[in-house]
Amino acid sequence: MSTSQVHYEDVIEGMELPGISYGPVTTEMMVRFMAARNNYHPIHYDKDFARAEGHPDVLVEGPMKFALFERLIRDWMGEEGTLRKISATYRGIDIPGNTLLIKGKVISKGIEGDQGSIHCELWAENQTGAMTTKGNAVVMLPFKSKDAT
Repeated sequence: MSTSQVHYEDVIEGMELPGISYGPVTTEMMVRFMAARNNYHPIHYDKDFARAEGHPDVLVEGPMKFALFERLIRDWMGEEGTLRKISATYRGIDIPGNTLLIKGKVISKGIEGDQGSIHCELWAENQTGAMTTKGNAVVMLPFKSKDAT
């Protein structure tokens, strides 16, 4: 959880968000996440099944990476921020043993009503630097003072 509030005035286009590192991912982590979602597709826990499908190992579930995107944004924006929109596209696989590096940067900002609108680009890389997931988020941030609008 964020320890300080980010305000619209604090944000600069092009600035990077404080990234998070998750892992190395274990099969146990994956099964716990799948249980919370009630998704038990064997490609995420049965190595023989995953290999028969042409993969090197079981696959990290895409929504697990999406949840890490949301964690990155919520930790950064603070309690007074509002996550308006978030999306992800899956570009590659992650397997147990990978460390996921969740990163983001501000691509644009504007004003909507009495809040600042921040558009962010998000991505997940594994420990080799391969980008496996891309995404975007729109965050509404408060101003430092009411006079900012």
